[in-house]
Amino acid sequence: MSVFQETGPQAATGHPWFGRNRLLPAAPAQTIREMLRTEMRDMGYSYQSFLPAAPITLPSASYAELFRVSAALLDLVRRTALESAPTTEGRLAAYRMPPSEHQLFVADQFTEERYADCVTRPDIVIGPNGPKFLEFNVSGALGGPVETHCRLEVWRRLYTDARGRVPFSYEDAFAVRTEMFRGLGRELGVAPRVALLGSSRDQGGFTRYFEMQTDYFNSHGLIARFFEPEDLHEAWDCPPHLRYALGLRDFTIPDWAELGIDTAPVQAALDNGCLLVGTQTSTFLSSKLTLGMLSEGRPWMSASERSLVDTYLPWTRVLSDRWTTRGGRKVDLVRYAVDNRESLVLKESIGMSGKQVVIGRETDQAEWEAAVTEAAEKGASVVQEFVEPRTCRLAVVADGVDEPYDVDVAPVFGPVLFAGRPAALFSRFSADNTSGIVSINGNNSSYDCVVAV
Repeated sequence: MSVFQETGPQAATGHPWFGRNRLLPAAPAQTIREMLRTEMRDMGYSYQSFLPAAPITLPSASYAELFRVSAALLDLVRRTALESAPTTEGRLAAYRMPPSEHQLFVADQFTEERYADCVTRPDIVIGPNGPKFLEFNVSGALGGPVETHCRLEVWRRLYTDARGRVPFSYEDAFAVRTEMFRGLGRELGVAPRVALLGSSRDQGGFTRYFEMQTDYFNSHGLIARFFEPEDLHEAWDCPPHLRYALGLRDFTIPDWAELGIDTAPVQAALDNGCLLVGTQTSTFLSSKLTLGMLSEGRPWMSASERSLVDTYLPWTRVLSDRWTTRGGRKVDLVRYAVDNRESLVLKESIGMSGKQVVIGRETDQAEWEAAVTEAAEKGASVVQEFVEPRTCRLAVVADGVDEPYDVDVAPVFGPVLFAGRPAALFSRFSADNTSGIVSINGNNSSYDCVVAV
């Protein structure tokens, strides 16, 4: 019996980009629930009342497109951020970074810039004309690698046939990341020892999230150890042959500040030769201001690069009291933003999980105008065209429901790249088909890995 079902003509909100084939659930609802929750146990994630009953499937061409364009746009994002000023100090001023981000830089600027984009995951929705890249997350702490690894562990067990084959293809995040660190070790001429820096306090007190990753490293040719920040001195204050010259920076400054975790041990490790990727310069690449500058166009862009940006980025502008272009005409940017609330989104330059995002159509006019006016005065936000996402059909399992059932979801795709190489395709979505902010820790949100067929 085939494990696929043809979806037939796309629904009104769907899109042919999603393809016509999807995987059917391969087990009863209770079995799928238990397997998924067992795999994600003890990692500090919010409880999810509904879960996917199968991986999201894409045609191979659509799957490959997300990675191909992600790599091309990342190059433009990197160039845009680095050209904003010749030095770190100049970029901090140009981006109006808060004081909390004025730390954890490597002393050597070449090294700081060279390894800023080692870990990347853009956020993409499928709009009326195909994929649109809403933002770039460039950070060792981004979500996706662990989540897709765990989901794939379940799907491989459920869909593997008697010959050990699965009816889909995928990228293996842990395998690609291991190769990245092996390559970085060769490039830097250091031992293949990897420090995974994070904190169990950031994972609800659990360490399994980190142990799963170090176990994989250690079983695939690297020497790896999880370090809490208080123990990080042991990565460099030891005999040379025991030092961890490389590591993954699996935390964000705002998260640790909220938890009261001191970052001084991290700076000490950096100052003593421990390279933690991605470096702090990644915060410039992640800034929404970078997408605003890129969308508006840079003098060095070729015609093909301009076309790529116009095709895949929604119209985005750094918000200030000035004139810009929209649809081939000049507009007063603040006035335009105020008058076009329902078609725009307001985003602060840095932020996570949608906490610094205002969706115009979900805000009354007075509140929107006040937010736009304040943001324009500060100069550290962007306005972006709202993209109405298209949906695909997915089987899910929910608490209190005996059988998987179908829903239409509007997925936010997140292709993960390690050192520019495709590593995993992460997705998150809401159970009620909402098209606003979707966080993996949201009350009505879930996530899944994406495979190619």
